[in-house]
Amino acid sequence: MIHYEGTLYRPPSEANSLILQATIGCSFNECSFCGMYRDKKFRVRPWPELQAEIAWARDHGGASGVRKVFLADGDALVAKASYLKTVLEELRVSFPELRRVSCYASPQSLQVRSVTEMKELRELGLNLYYLGIESGHDAVLKDLVKGVDSGEMVRVANKATEAGVTLSTMILLGAGGRALSREHALASAEVVNRIAPRFVSTLVMTPVENTPLSEKDARGEVDHLSPVELARELRDFVASLRLSGSVFRSNHASNYLSLAGTLPKDQSSMVQALDQVLADPESARFAPEWLRGL
Repeated sequence: MIHYEGTLYRPPSEANSLILQATIGCSFNECSFCGMYRDKKFRVRPWPELQAEIAWARDHGGASGVRKVFLADGDALVAKASYLKTVLEELRVSFPELRRVSCYASPQSLQVRSVTEMKELRELGLNLYYLGIESGHDAVLKDLVKGVDSGEMVRVANKATEAGVTLSTMILLGAGGRALSREHALASAEVVNRIAPRFVSTLVMTPVENTPLSEKDARGEVDHLSPVELARELRDFVASLRLSGSVFRSNHASNYLSLAGTLPKDQSSMVQALDQVLADPESARFAPEWLRGL
């Protein structure tokens, strides 16, 4: 059988994927806002364990039905390239209809992997990384304890692009508080423009238990932007994007507003929709608090 240690997290688009814990936890695990892996000690799964789970999935009807695989937990890309190659080769043999393998990619794991290694892994099927950019503003990145500044974020992300890997990136609305809201939006758009990912999405920063951010929140040191303030920040971000062929989404459960479109084709209509919200917020269809989640 497939065994999962602790709470399992995956991107929304991986809902129908076979999820395998190639690694447990996150090797960096210092981001101030993230509580997903704080109860886990990072380690790479022993290959025989993972191989047995792949065999179980194959033998229980997955051989012809598995088209997508997500390698959990938070930092599978940091495992040795030789280990990942072994995993990918086994997946190709076991699931002949496999079309995509994906994983989260931290800036730190992108620093470790060479372009050549990422290209070789892509050729074996690992062709999509989920990268939390969070912000393009250096002061905000420092406060979030991302471990890199905006220039380094761009550099390591472009390594993946050079290797031919598709990037799906995330920005945290509200991460700069009220004081840096506009600066955070504009700087984040600039970094996204320099990376030019295939997918861009926004989430709303929300304090969760057992994180440095929740401790700051308990001391009253975290701004909780209103739905209107977040709509203004989102408007500044979307209007400043200069992308070609990228898909934008704000459909994560943490968002108050759900937008979707392809850039630049749908950019003006999304900005107009946000302008209408700002002009008449009482008529806006903000998600109620009970419906929002992490």
